[in-house]
Amino acid sequence: MPFLLVVASTAYAQEFSIDADIRPRAEYSNGFGNLIPEDVDAALFVQQRSRLNLGYTTEKFSAYVSVQDVSVWGDQPQIAANDGNDSFSLAQAWVQFQMGDGWSTKLGRQALSYDDQRIFGGLDWAMQGRFHDAALVKYTKDGFTMDVGFAFNQNGVSRQTTYFNPNNSGNARAVFDYKAMVYAWLHKDWDGFSASLLFSNNSYQNLGGEDQQTPIDGTVNRQTFGTHLKAKPADGLTVLANVYAQTGQFTETVDLSAYNALIEVNYKPGKTLFGAGFETLSGDNEADDKLKSFFPIFGTNHKFNGFMDYFYVGNHANNVGLNDIYAKAVIKTGDKSSLLVKGHYFTVAESLGDGIDDYLGTEVDIVFTQKVLSFATLKIGYSHLFASDSMEILKGVNNPASAQNWGWAMLVIKPNLLKWSPKQEPTLE
Repeated sequence: MPFLLVVASTAYAQEFSIDADIRPRAEYSNGFGNLIPEDVDAALFVQQRSRLNLGYTTEKFSAYVSVQDVSVWGDQPQIAANDGNDSFSLAQAWVQFQMGDGWSTKLGRQALSYDDQRIFGGLDWAMQGRFHDAALVKYTKDGFTMDVGFAFNQNGVSRQTTYFNPNNSGNARAVFDYKAMVYAWLHKDWDGFSASLLFSNNSYQNLGGEDQQTPIDGTVNRQTFGTHLKAKPADGLTVLANVYAQTGQFTETVDLSAYNALIEVNYKPGKTLFGAGFETLSGDNEADDKLKSFFPIFGTNHKFNGFMDYFYVGNHANNVGLNDIYAKAVIKTGDKSSLLVKGHYFTVAESLGDGIDDYLGTEVDIVFTQKVLSFATLKIGYSHLFASDSMEILKGVNNPASAQNWGWAMLVIKPNLLKWSPKQEPTLE
């Protein structure tokens, strides 16, 4: 409340806004994320994000605070005195200072999202999203943009040593939670072409002892670097390409050497978009002193390799990799509606073993989108996986159900509740 009063008292000088993001999503899960066994019932639940965003902007300064509650309908008793599920959290809280001639700095908890979100993404599909506690130095001028970011994480205040165990459970080398990070992203736009360069070094603290939670001298460092390219060689035609590599240390005794490449072609002659692409992520099937399996570290991985999230969404790390051949069509079904149909053909990048077929399965994704209000959109999706015997081996499920499918419906409501600027009286929308 003090923050609101301070901002409101100065809002006449610049701009202050309050926005909401409320999205209930019902899901029917009968094989989402992993094969469901024949004798296991499907799941059905409704999850909801309730987020409130406060933004303040002046000529040389801006601030943003976002708080959220992420919960499942029914997980909180109706007359409970408090929410024992700890579903309330601070999503973002950052300040940005303009320093002149294209330079600025941004500090605090924030989403890092670049290019097609393969390596860094906001993960907006997940109700909680993904955010980093980081400090950025930014530069933008004449079609060129550069972000240089720094982060350093601790489990809490320590007066004797630095300590960071991402899960406090002995998982000293979790992919998503790092001890420290430094990264640089450079982007340049030309007429009909754009290119980005990305470099990220992530450090993970060495932990040991009987509980694998005692700090040991030193860290391991892993580097992810590469490029994202986008070209528009003709009207309605777009070509996208990614090339990334990972190096450094996976552990103190295991080196990391992996790669990821993607090419996608989209053509939109009228109201319908047609696209096709191929992505490969290197894998490893040998136990030696070098890991060759690529993992897209902080990307919005739900966007890639099928919406049923069988690959790289909290799973499939340090595994046999993946080849994904896909095609899609986005059909305009009305002035405010569209239909996405997308198919994937999955194979492993490295063999699962002698005599085991490389083919993993085929997935079909369908998503219907309808804008119902200027600030509200309805989305309905259905996905079906046709899994092979090799998928059963990969996922370790011997008796999968004959149908592996997933359906969902989500209403995304994002109204502006208040906008206050020096040129107008406060308005509610």
